[in-house]
Amino acid sequence: MTITSRRFVCSKAGSWQPDKRDNNITNPRAETRTSCKAQMAICLGGDGKYMCREFVGEHNHDLHTDSIVHIMHSQRHMSDIHMYEIDLADDSGIRPRFTVELMGRQVGGIENLSCTTQDVRNYLRTKRMGALSYGEAGSLLKYFVTQTRNNPSFTYSVQLDSEEQITNTFWADPKMIIDYAHFGDVVSFDTTFRTNRQCRPLGVFARFNHHRGCTVFGATLLYDEIVVSFKWLFEVFADAHGGKKPITIFTDQDAAMTIALTNMWPQTWHGLCTWHLMQNGIKHLGNIMKDGSGFLKDIKKCIYQYNGEEQFEAAWSKLLSENVVTDNAWLRRMYTLRNKWAKCYMKNTFTLGIRSTQLSESLNSDLKECLKSTLDVVQFFKHFERVLNQKRGNELKDEFEARNKLPRLANSMSIVQKQAGELYTPTIYALFQEEYNWMDVCCIRDRTDRFPFIDFRVGIVDVEGEYQVCCNPLAGIIGCACRKFEIDGLLCCHCLKVLDVLDIKRILDSYILKRWTWGARTMVVNDNRGKEIEEDVNLDCTQRYRRICHEFVQLASEASNTVEGYELMKDAANELRLKVGNIRINPADCPDMPILPDFSTDESISHMSSQASAVHQSQASAVHQSLDEDCI
Repeated sequence: MTITSRRFVCSKAGSWQPDKRDNNITNPRAETRTSCKAQMAICLGGDGKYMCREFVGEHNHDLHTDSIVHIMHSQRHMSDIHMYEIDLADDSGIRPRFTVELMGRQVGGIENLSCTTQDVRNYLRTKRMGALSYGEAGSLLKYFVTQTRNNPSFTYSVQLDSEEQITNTFWADPKMIIDYAHFGDVVSFDTTFRTNRQCRPLGVFARFNHHRGCTVFGATLLYDEIVVSFKWLFEVFADAHGGKKPITIFTDQDAAMTIALTNMWPQTWHGLCTWHLMQNGIKHLGNIMKDGSGFLKDIKKCIYQYNGEEQFEAAWSKLLSENVVTDNAWLRRMYTLRNKWAKCYMKNTFTLGIRSTQLSESLNSDLKECLKSTLDVVQFFKHFERVLNQKRGNELKDEFEARNKLPRLANSMSIVQKQAGELYTPTIYALFQEEYNWMDVCCIRDRTDRFPFIDFRVGIVDVEGEYQVCCNPLAGIIGCACRKFEIDGLLCCHCLKVLDVLDIKRILDSYILKRWTWGARTMVVNDNRGKEIEEDVNLDCTQRYRRICHEFVQLASEASNTVEGYELMKDAANELRLKVGNIRINPADCPDMPILPDFSTDESISHMSSQASAVHQSQASAVHQSLDEDCI
């Protein structure tokens, strides 16, 4: 089709029709039209050339200056390069106004850009609407399917309600599954951070790696926080990790979660987060819990200090009577659960020295910096992956620093310290070194031989109290009443003192916990189908690329020195390109690769939704009635 004529008018031509609402508006919009008559009309002549048939050059308003003409709508457009840079900035969590500032600096000033901050916001909004073309449920499933296609070890589960609407979701990428296999003995789970516009809780399973850094084992978006939802979550979490359940789990004081854990993981010890405990104390006790108060100091001693149950009971009774809170209902409920938060009742619990969920709270604080309640599901996963990658980057940094900086031994002649420095990561070695330093002030107050066992009473110089240590040197067995090894996985100063007295110059092999050593990640991890998990399925390809690049760069450097070498290299490259182009990947070489549906039609999405997990049965009223009785 050929354009025969066209008329160009001023941006202020015409006028807006009167708005019936103007009478009710206190501050109406300013007028942007002045009925300007400036225009130019062109038409196609008989010779095939366009000619001007009408021109009015006079404007009835002030013209824009050169410094602001770039803001006019007719002068604004977004190039492909701009879109690419905006996408990168958005994926990195950079706000639109900072994106525009960065792009402006690249071109010598914002006035040289062909787009404004509002254009960037409009582009991102349009892009997000396109990403949600299948709806939030379809976009969620599309994300999971894409991740599974990229790596078959990616695991996810969705729960449906009676109307086949997605309620709860859980996912774990290959790195999470590998980390849980190595470090999933103690887990914290917290759902206090709400992330999307429906205010659904984001739950994170997390804990320590061998550098005592944060590592994530799985994540969930919950529709509600009732017993049925938590039961489903704990079931799919265990299934995703090959049926392995943690030894210990710390949570907040949610009664529904407690009921679900008791039913689903009866062998897992359940501890209460002491941070949440103190926050709930502030809510229920008010001013009596203020900083610096005697009550606060006494209750912290009950939580963290007393090793004997008799000491705790006496201190607790004194706490209630002196502060006249004997009848406080919250304190009574707290006392009934003392085995979940008081130090003296947790001697038989393997906790790694953890008392709260604050590690996952720190992850949530990082998420809060880049997530808002207005984010859709696509934006959420994009930013969640970014924060997760930052945490994993911290682990790589810790690994580099640990290998780059050798631990400084307090006594370079000590065989035990040398052994610990070679086995433990620097963070764990520092904790061991602290116990070793305390060994110097330990003293043997009594010794009883009863073959093959030897009993010791070990105390600290000028400090009241002592600990019973039992050792069988022939069998390589040692144990202390303080139970530090059983709790933290490190020998205490009392045991180290006994080993030194018995001239045992090395840590016994059975008392070196692998999860704290350099070799913590040496185990091969299989998924729930028995297939070895690869954290990055493209890793082999990346390694080959690095090696072949090095070879070809050297060849190109040598060949470019002469014309003959250049021609030879050019011909060889063309020949290689043809041969490589004939190589195709045979699908039969990857029999384990799942056949995943395509998202080219809405029917495929509906089919996936109908195939998702079991139906969620809501029993909220009955559950919440029981929570009122059990919650703290």
